[in-house]
Formats: sequence, structure tokens, C-alpha cells
Amino acid sequence: MELEHIAALLEPYLDPSAHAGCLGGLSQAQLSKISSYVDVLVRWNAKINLTSIRDPEEIVSRHFGESLFVGRHLFPQASANADVLDIGSGAGFPGLPIKLWATNIKLTLIESNNKKATFLREVIRLLALGNAEVFTGRAEVFPGSGYVVTLRAVERFAAMLPIAVSLLKAGGMISLLIGEDQLRSAEDASPSVRWRAPLPLPNSQRRILLLGTVNQ
Repeated sequence: MELEHIAALLEPYLDPSAHAGCLGGLSQAQLSKISSYVDVLVRWNAKINLTSIRDPEEIVSRHFGESLFVGRHLFPQASANADVLDIGSGAGFPGLPIKLWATNIKLTLIESNNKKATFLREVIRLLALGNAEVFTGRAEVFPGSGYVVTLRAVERFAAMLPIAVSLLKAGGMISLLIGEDQLRSAEDASPSVRWRAPLPLPNSQRRILLLGTVNQ
């Protein structure tokens, strides 16, 4: 896929002023890595079920666009440093695109499925992403914590949310990509979190980004 086309697909999700770059707020190097990521995802997806979305353009818009939307709201300054945990990473979203956006973060992808974890390590190697690693196991047994925890399209959402909150450092931030109908469930399952107003996702009628800070 041409880099200009990728940039055009991602433009609704990005703030061009946040990066001193050329194409839709992303540099040529970032767009090239996204292109390589899409290629390897399509190839692996033919063998193992990484995503139900098969069309490369939709992969760019839905997976990368939504993830970069999260990245720019978590890290308006793309040079920010933070320990980020991505729970139930699957094919790497939103964690890996956030890492492409904010290259200085320390990223841990938490994925219990061995085949998916192998794929994630391959993407990290292919894209030469430093300070990024994969924890193959369940979030419940992860031995660390992070300043930012992200959660997207995980099973048992209501049960997983308190676990995600427990992995946050004091004053840390949690990021949820959810449907509007899950908003009340998120609020009820996490009384220790101060939620911001939900942000509607571009090109979506019912999906939102919900950011919250843990009470200290």
C-alpha cells in the first residue's frame, strides 16, 4: 500500500500539528513501518486468527487509526516517556501503534496466547522497536505495573477491568476502547477511577475512547 494512501486513511484519527511531519502528522519512517506491519499481519492472519478484518484498508483505518487516536490523546507530546501495559494485545492493538507514535515509551504487550505472542515478537523484531517486549501470560499474574494501561476488545471486559486497574501505578491512567453500551459497566466496575468525558472515535457511531485516572 502506498504511504500517501495510508496517510490519507489515518488522517481523521490524527492531529497533524502534533508531529512535525509530512503525511497526515506521521513521518515517512512511521508510515513505512505501518506498511510493513500491515503486510506481515495479512500474511500471518492467513495462518492464525489474529483479526477478523481481512481488508488491508480496513485494517489501517480500524486497527491503526483507532490505536493512533488513543496514542495522541495519551501522549499529546509524542516525545513523552511512560511505562505502558497493553492487556490482551492480540495482533498488537493498540499497543504497537502507540509505540510507533510515542517512540520513547516502554511498552509491554500482555498476551496469553502463544501463537499471538510469537507474532507480536516478530513484529517488534521486524520494525526494530526498542524498549518493547511481550509477556506471554495472563494479566492476573503479570509481575509489574505501568503508568498507562490499555484495554481493547478483550473477553470478560467487566472482570478484566479491575485487574487492569490493579496494574496501574498511583496516579496512572487507564485507556479503554469500548462501545457506548459498555460505558456504564466500566464506571460500575472501577469505582477508584476518575473517568473523563468519553471521546467518540472518528468514523464510528458507537465506539468511544474512555480515559481515566486512578485515585491516589
